[in-house]
Amino acid sequence: MIEFERRNYQSPGYYIRAASKRFEAEGAQALRHRVFVAEQRIFRDHDRDGIDLIATHLVALSTYAHEADQVVGTVRIHEEAPGLWWGSRLAVDSEFRAVGRLGAELIRLAVCTANARGCTRFLAHVQMQNVTLFRRLHWRALDEVTIHGTPHMRMEAELPHYPPCPDPVAGWYHRPRLRGVRA
Repeated sequence: MIEFERRNYQSPGYYIRAASKRFEAEGAQALRHRVFVAEQRIFRDHDRDGIDLIATHLVALSTYAHEADQVVGTVRIHEEAPGLWWGSRLAVDSEFRAVGRLGAELIRLAVCTANARGCTRFLAHVQMQNVTLFRRLHWRALDEVTIHGTPHMRMEAELPHYPPCPDPVAGWYHRPRLRGVRA
């Protein structure tokens, strides 16, 4: 009976998409504050800057009964110069970091969105503890830098691995596999 219940358990899903509603934008900002100010203490009061005004903000939303419930991940992208895009402020809520691939799905949406908008080069300053994840996702390390007193690796996405996503607001629904349970 327990094996049957485990096999038929529907794991929760997550919407991975561009923020298009006020609660999504506010949730992304609150999450960034929790991660970069309260938890990591990279910033003293807030992490907002001028890029927030021009960036496309992407979110991972947990679901309750298949409706968006709360922002549990975020990243922003912006075009610095024609064809040159940057990703920044990637954050996943500490209670959801064990959920498979939320950060990876946000990275994928970030690069695929920029690719659809004419990206020829996509860069990010990646905290050192995340370099291995980015390498697995087809990024290459360029050089080490220190940003806000924290070591980072400047990295570049290998664009052929990221097909264009012309509608990031629609995004996609991500259902992580349960570890140790086969469907």
